Amino acid sequence: MEKGLLEKTGKPLDHWVQIVRKSGIEKHKAIIDYLKSNHDLTYGFANFVAHKAKASDAASQDQAQLVTDQYKGKESLFPIYTSLRKIIADLGDDITITPKKSAVSFIRKRQFALVKPATKSRIDLGLKIKDKPVGDRLENAGPFGTMCTHRVKISEEHELDNELITWLKEAYEQSI
Repeated sequence: MEKGLLEKTGKPLDHWVQIVRKSGIEKHKAIIDYLKSNHDLTYGFANFVAHKAKASDAASQDQAQLVTDQYKGKESLFPIYTSLRKIIADLGDDITITPKKSAVSFIRKRQFALVKPATKSRIDLGLKIKDKPVGDRLENAGPFGTMCTHRVKISEEHELDNELITWLKEAYEQSI
């Protein structure tokens, strides 16, 4: 985003953050509206700048704390997450792991997996696998929308089996 912002506007992120700070606007939506209407930024870039100006983006927060917060009240799922994270990380050394407020993204060139504690008893694993038919276990993306093509519901660690690992490998290999 930062590189794209510079390419589109000719100004670096720091410039835009200073504009927001000088404006005195504090509310996230108001910052977005201001940047869109007064500086012709697109929603995506305005949102990016607003998060950076308020230090409310995931990169500005403690990554470990973001994950810890996701599993508050869902602590029984954390060992499943830990095992799943290791399985995914072992797919290759070119994976970026990005915790967000409610999920963790796994990105190669593009996001290929998303892990989200969906309920107190279930983790949803979102996968992006092109042209893969859905089945009983490999469902359509559901609440993941366009971020993923499929979803696997995981309630117990034994569900991190060879079938699931095969789907993860497919998603990883397609994300180049």
